[in-house]
Amino acid sequence: MAPSVPRTRAAAALHMKQSALDNQGRTIRRLRAQLATERRGLATTRKELEETQVALEASHKVIAGLTEIGLIMSKKIERMKVKKQQVRANHVECHQKFQARIHEAEDSMQAQHLLIEALVDEKDSLLQTIHGIQEANNSPAPFDGDWEEEPEEEPEEEEIEDVPLGEGEIDDE
Repeated sequence: MAPSVPRTRAAAALHMKQSALDNQGRTIRRLRAQLATERRGLATTRKELEETQVALEASHKVIAGLTEIGLIMSKKIERMKVKKQQVRANHVECHQKFQARIHEAEDSMQAQHLLIEALVDEKDSLLQTIHGIQEANNSPAPFDGDWEEEPEEEPEEEEIEDVPLGEGEIDDE
């Protein structure tokens, strides 16, 4: 029995080594399969990352374009606001000039009316003086008494209303 015991031990050790090698082989195959699966997952993730990066770059371009459009629109809106303020200022200025012209015309009409009244008073005074001189000289009236005075007409003053500044505004919206 002695010679077969070492062989049995050697066979058992060899069998254990073979089992260990078989286990290591299975572990290596399993790890290789996991590695291949991980590589495929990594390739898929890498492809998704590239697609996401392309989409992100496109999104950045769109955002940059929209930002540029927004800036252009803001500038246009500011120019329109400035133009609207200028139009309002021009409107106010024209309104003030128009009102000043109206007041000048009213003042001129009033001055003319006063001048006409003064001339009429002076005419009446001259006629009275002429009449007094004629009576003093006992001379006949040069007008034969048929002098007809034109009826004094009161000139109708046209009331020009002040246009309130808020009415008639130019609205460029």
